[in-house]
Amino acid sequence: MRKPIIAIDGPAGAGKSTIARLLSQQLNLIYLDTGAMYRAVTWLVLQSGLVLDDELGITNLANSCKIELTPATSEGFTTQVKVNGVDITREIRTSSVTENVPAIAAQAGVRQALVAQQQELGKAGGIVMEGRDIGTTVFPDAEIKIFLTASVQERAYRRQQDLLAQGQPIPDLSVLETAIAERDQADSTRKISPLRQAEDAIILNTDGLTIDMVVQRIIELYRGIDHD
Repeated sequence: MRKPIIAIDGPAGAGKSTIARLLSQQLNLIYLDTGAMYRAVTWLVLQSGLVLDDELGITNLANSCKIELTPATSEGFTTQVKVNGVDITREIRTSSVTENVPAIAAQAGVRQALVAQQQELGKAGGIVMEGRDIGTTVFPDAEIKIFLTASVQERAYRRQQDLLAQGQPIPDLSVLETAIAERDQADSTRKISPLRQAEDAIILNTDGLTIDMVVQRIIELYRGIDHD
């Protein structure tokens, strides 16, 4: 019998990566940052010179690349990301990758390639996985499904603080709010695995909540399920 899986979905900037990483540490689970995987493929596409609508070429790239995710050692990052042996942890958080990842993530071939990798990595359970379609597509049978959200304003502020911690250029809040709202629209309306709440997911709006409050709430849920 597999170990329980915690699936955390939600829009960009809701705090999924931070919450998932802390849960993995406190519950001794493996943390799988699926967003970093899509960013890694996007970075590869930009480096390769492929045009964004070359879906066959991009799918082949996604199927052939080797993505490695390990706990980060650099301050400001939750996951160290390597693709084909090259550390691209900082590169995948640049504005060019952020702007282009929705177009790459919306492609059926890319999603199929990465979902297959994610399901293989998580088949034994004992993981916390975050993204936008974990509870609906990747692991619809996850024992705990969380839909983590927050207002656009709150998410823009958090994104600004993340960029500051990473030493990246800091846009105005209004610019970030517009970008986040546009990302929400793109993620929610794409044809392949759109962002949506699983019917049996627990909604956690994190406006006004500390990170620890959110983590402890999910830990309570985890400890309340049958692990036998």
